[in-house]
Amino acid sequence: MPLFEYSGLNAQGKKVSGVVEGSGRKAVIQKLRGEGVYPTELREEKAAGAKRALFKREFRRRVPVAELAAATRQLATLLGAGLSLDEALGTVAGQLEQPTLARAMGTVRDEVIQGESLHASLEKHPRIFAPLYVNMVQVGENTGTLDQVLQRLADFLEDQARLKSRITAAMAYPLLMALIGAGVLFFLFTFVVPKVTRMLEDLGQALPWPTRMLIAGSDLLGQWWWVGVLLLAGALFLLRRYAATEAGRMHLDRLALRAPLFGRLNLLLATARLTRTLATLLRSGVPLLKALDIARNLLQNRVLRKAIEDTAVAVREGEGLAPPLRRSGVFPPMVAQMAAVGERSGELEEMLLRVSESYEHQVDMSIAGMLSLLEPVMILFMGGAVGFIVMAILLPIFQASQGMG
Repeated sequence: MPLFEYSGLNAQGKKVSGVVEGSGRKAVIQKLRGEGVYPTELREEKAAGAKRALFKREFRRRVPVAELAAATRQLATLLGAGLSLDEALGTVAGQLEQPTLARAMGTVRDEVIQGESLHASLEKHPRIFAPLYVNMVQVGENTGTLDQVLQRLADFLEDQARLKSRITAAMAYPLLMALIGAGVLFFLFTFVVPKVTRMLEDLGQALPWPTRMLIAGSDLLGQWWWVGVLLLAGALFLLRRYAATEAGRMHLDRLALRAPLFGRLNLLLATARLTRTLATLLRSGVPLLKALDIARNLLQNRVLRKAIEDTAVAVREGEGLAPPLRRSGVFPPMVAQMAAVGERSGELEEMLLRVSESYEHQVDMSIAGMLSLLEPVMILFMGGAVGFIVMAILLPIFQASQGMG
């Protein structure tokens, strides 16, 4: 079936564009109008070229988690209200403002109408719908509880978006302060200090050591700043090369878990995400081994991923979840303890959810504690640097005034 690239307006009057499949121009126009899109331009594309263009757009533009969560909840609500799957997908696709997600939903709807299962259609958009999403939808389709599973998915995605938003908001202020501070110091050393120090050198007297240090630092930064840039670029290049190796990545990930202040935060974040993912998958009916495999792929740290791989092997050989987690020595002891309680009581997913909530709370506390420590340290550093510059400038002036007195 041919593909058509279109541009047009949605029901809200906003410009939209994308690629849609149809038997002909009239069929495509009717399909777009059924989705609330009124095309102003329609051009038939060769299938391969159009698919490549669609793939490139999806690759460049990632869908925000909050947008996907809202679309998922809307889809769950429509299915719960009794709409058929293709009607619900069409309604959601027509109301979405995020173009990449809207196109994907429209494509999924077309494939569902042609007889494809929902999870198989979603799986063709891995940049938007992660394996966790696809597997939970598959369980919902198989058990006839798709609307309930989508509600759980929306809850999960919203929790992830909130956690990410809290971390981003918490780190924005210190990062902004650091950038402003670095900019101020660079300006002082490259523009202000050289002019002042030339005046001090013209006094013709022996300069105190703070002033000599300031002049040396200013000359070094003014004349050889490009060497520092090259050294930094080289160090980053070598670090990336080292991180590309398996041994290097494992070593760096191990250091990330042991780093002062940030090491514990990294571990808490990864543990909270892991336990919430496992709890969500298990509550939706995904088998434990499959849930472990999906959760492992969500972890960025190789040390933690290796621990989950070993745990999956132990579970496959007949062990429970708690013993291999305890043996790994990587995760906090509370994870294995709560998993053991959950396995004995038959409420493993509930225990994992409690662990996740506990560690998310600890993440908030850790971030608040770090910020309360980081802010005064940055203020002291900036005050000390500016104070040193002022002292280095005023000392020779003070000495000169005493000599004239």
